[in-house]
Amino acid sequence: MTNTSLSGQRHDFTFTMQMAQLRDKILLQKIAIVIKELREKKGLTQEAVYNDINIHIGRIETAKANLSVSTLSKICEYFNVSLSDFFKKIEKT
Repeated sequence: MTNTSLSGQRHDFTFTMQMAQLRDKILLQKIAIVIKELREKKGLTQEAVYNDINIHIGRIETAKANLSVSTLSKICEYFNVSLSDFFKKIEKT
């Protein structure tokens, strides 16, 4: 990226952004427990969930995946649970 300052000098800037991904193992374990409970309550296999919403929840249910908010939202939508109710369940876990 090139920028020209008020003095007319040219400056070359290169921006490299790397965001460290945070990983809260305890939170991921609680998420895993709640998702597994929701799935089992519906009598579904991990494969059935994958076939329905194209999300591999096996790694999520073992707390190995650091899932995105968008993925969690889609899972909640699938199980007909609001994000706020989902997090309330996590608080109880």
